[in-house]
Amino acid sequence: MNNPMSDLPPDLPLPTVAPRRNWLPSLIWIIPIVAGLVGVTLVVKTMLGRGPTIDISFRTAEGLVAGKTKVKYKDVDIGAVTNIVLAEDRSKVIVTVQLQKEAKSFTADDTRFWVIRPRLEAAGVSGLGTLLSGAYIRADAGVAEDTRSSFTGLEAAPIVTRDTSGRQFELHASNIGSLDIGSPLYFRRIKVGQVAAYALDEDGKGVTLRVLVNTPYEKFVGANTRFWHASGIDVEASASGFKVRTQGLLTVALGGIAMRSPDDEPGPVAAENAAFALSDDETTALKAPDGDAQPLLLTFDQSLRGLSPGAAVDFRGVVIGAVKSIGVEFDRGERKFRMPVLIEVYPDRMRRASAGRPELPEQRIQDLIANGLRAQLRTGNLLTGQLFVALDFFPKAPKVAALPVDKANPITRLPTLPNGLDEMQTQVGEIVAKINKVPFEQLSADLRKTLASLDSTLTSAEKLVTTLGNDVAPSITAAMQDARKTLATADRTLGTAGQALAEDAPLQQDLRQTLREVNRAAASIKVLTDTLERHPESLLRGKAEEKK
Repeated sequence: MNNPMSDLPPDLPLPTVAPRRNWLPSLIWIIPIVAGLVGVTLVVKTMLGRGPTIDISFRTAEGLVAGKTKVKYKDVDIGAVTNIVLAEDRSKVIVTVQLQKEAKSFTADDTRFWVIRPRLEAAGVSGLGTLLSGAYIRADAGVAEDTRSSFTGLEAAPIVTRDTSGRQFELHASNIGSLDIGSPLYFRRIKVGQVAAYALDEDGKGVTLRVLVNTPYEKFVGANTRFWHASGIDVEASASGFKVRTQGLLTVALGGIAMRSPDDEPGPVAAENAAFALSDDETTALKAPDGDAQPLLLTFDQSLRGLSPGAAVDFRGVVIGAVKSIGVEFDRGERKFRMPVLIEVYPDRMRRASAGRPELPEQRIQDLIANGLRAQLRTGNLLTGQLFVALDFFPKAPKVAALPVDKANPITRLPTLPNGLDEMQTQVGEIVAKINKVPFEQLSADLRKTLASLDSTLTSAEKLVTTLGNDVAPSITAAMQDARKTLATADRTLGTAGQALAEDAPLQQDLRQTLREVNRAAASIKVLTDTLERHPESLLRGKAEEKK
């Protein structure tokens, strides 16, 4: 192989080779190195400042965006959503949240999370601020010592959070009515709390509600405080008339609860989680405790239209009970239907006025029945036609024997009386029945015959009157004229004779003499007549001589 250096001229100087300095870096690598160092510093700082990562499951991811949605506590950012995936069973979504280091306490076992969106609730409209900023997750810090990384989010915002001041109580009711979470609680028409939660009882016979009374109003809840439904408009149609009760407009639309103490005496302040009954209305809530109810069975033979369960049972105007149920039964012995009515009376209501008498035993009730105690249906309201049961003493009521007690259903029976209206209806019915027995058709036929005969008689009478008017009337008129003339002549004659018949007139004296003669002649004729009656033969033989 030829050496390339051999081709060079001999007088050409050789180059000097300087050694390379490998220990000095090039300036071009300074910028990447600095950038790398900054990046590493940021990563280390981020790793050191990063809090725990948790998973929160929700029913839907509406409004949530990975890398944008924040997690807040009291409007302070404590984390952010990093990922959203669908669960394997597709029943929910799993939201991965990266918390800040300062928010490590939010991994407590009892921490709660929920999404804030625009929402219309019983308490009003919430979440309007998210219309512009978007939805976010709100947290309620827990206090448990145990921690976890997976949580189940709430679908609705809780009314009571751990930073809420107040006191909670339990209310037991037969139904929830129109109440919901957030429904207001009123005291003297002022909102003092709200419904925090509700649940169905284990036996399914009622519901239990939890209400929060805000500070400082919890001091008004005492042992004697009563709660009742104030939802909507409470219209009561009873024997006393119509009563309408309502709270505010919000309560009418969305429902609510009201509370108050009888006679404004709440008693000792109630403890946390104390239980109370939730009544249906104010009247039921504020009435005095009735104690145990005593059932009585009434049997009516009349219509019960207008009587309904819950109707009042009163004694001389004082309500002592209520109608429990109404039924129909067939009496096989008398072969007719009867209307049994079961009522409940509260002896305690009579005991208040009678200084603590014992409960009404069977013998006492029988004594009252013997003294005339009866039950009667009466009309309480003419407008509604509603009936109520009245108990009273009727001394003139027919005596009744002790009513038998059904062994299968041992309930005391109380005799009844029909009310005045029913008696009137019965009497009217009897009168109508008697009227129906009258043979109106036969009477009508006879009346037609009589009217026809009367019409014929009237026709004949009319003809007779016409005949009298045409034939007899002129003769009667002429006779009346002659009678007037005669009377006028007699009047003149009597006027002339009046002067002649004066007491001292000669004519008067002669007349008296003539009358005496006539009287003597009449006496003689009478004697003659008597003689002839005794001796008729004297007409032939003459007068017999008297014996001496």
